[in-house]
Amino acid sequence: MSDERGRGGFGRGGRGRGRGRGDRGRGRGRGRGDRDENVWVPVTKLGRLVKDGKVDRLEDIFLFSIPVKEAQIIDHFLPTLQDEVMKIMPVQKQSSAGQRTRFKAFVAIGDGKGHVGLGVKCSSEVANAIRGAITIAKLNVVPVRRGYWGRVSGMPHTVPVKVTGKCGSVRVRLIPAPRGTGLVASPAGKKLLSMAGVDDCYTSSRGHTRTMGNFIKALFFALGNTYGYLSPELWPEYKLLPSPFQEHTDWLSKEGKQ
Repeated sequence: MSDERGRGGFGRGGRGRGRGRGDRGRGRGRGRGDRDENVWVPVTKLGRLVKDGKVDRLEDIFLFSIPVKEAQIIDHFLPTLQDEVMKIMPVQKQSSAGQRTRFKAFVAIGDGKGHVGLGVKCSSEVANAIRGAITIAKLNVVPVRRGYWGRVSGMPHTVPVKVTGKCGSVRVRLIPAPRGTGLVASPAGKKLLSMAGVDDCYTSSRGHTRTMGNFIKALFFALGNTYGYLSPELWPEYKLLPSPFQEHTDWLSKEGKQ
C-alpha cells in the first residue's frame, strides 16, 4: 500500500526520487561567485578608451560631439554627481482591459561645477522609473558655460549672456545678475541652476509653467545653449586636434581582434 502511494506521487519516501536539486542550490546563476557584478565591461569604443585611460577629460568628448552610450563613462569622470527627483507623476493609458497606470519620473543631476543632466523615464513602479531616469540623465549630461556680470574677477558666478530655452508652450530666459544677487527663480529652477554651478541669475518665464516637465526641460535647454554663443574671447581660431577615435585607431583595432 505504501509503495502504491509512493508511486502515485504523495509519498516518494526516503529514496530521494523526484526533481530535487540536492546540494547544488536553487535558481539560475547562484554558485558563480567568481564574477564581480560591479566591474564595468565597456561595450563601446569610447568606453574602452575611457577605461584604458586614453581619454582622460570629459571636455574631449564634448569637443568632438561624441555620443555617450554608457552611464559608467560619466561616473568615471564625475564621481561627485548629485541627483534630485524633480517630479513624479502618474500617467494612464486606456487598454482593452481598462486603464493602465504608470509613473513618470523627472530626475536632474549635476556636480555644481558646470555639468548638468536631465532624465525622464516612465515605468510601472516608482523605484524603476527613478533608477531609469538617473541613467538617462547621466547620458544627457551637458557642459554649462559660466561667466561674469560686469567686473571680471574671482570665479565665474552667472550665465555669460542672456539665453533662452523652450519646450511646449514654456519659454525660460536666463539673464546675468550681479554677484550676490542669488537665484531669482522658482524652487524647481533654483535646484537645477544650483546643480549647474550658477550662483547668481535672473529668470523670466512665460507660457504654461505649471506643466513642471516642460518647465524643467526648457530650463535645461537654456543652460545647454550657453555654449552656443560666440563671445569675443572665443573668436580666435584654434587648431583642431584629431578625435580620440582617429588618434587611437590602431589600439582600437588591436583590442577588437583580441
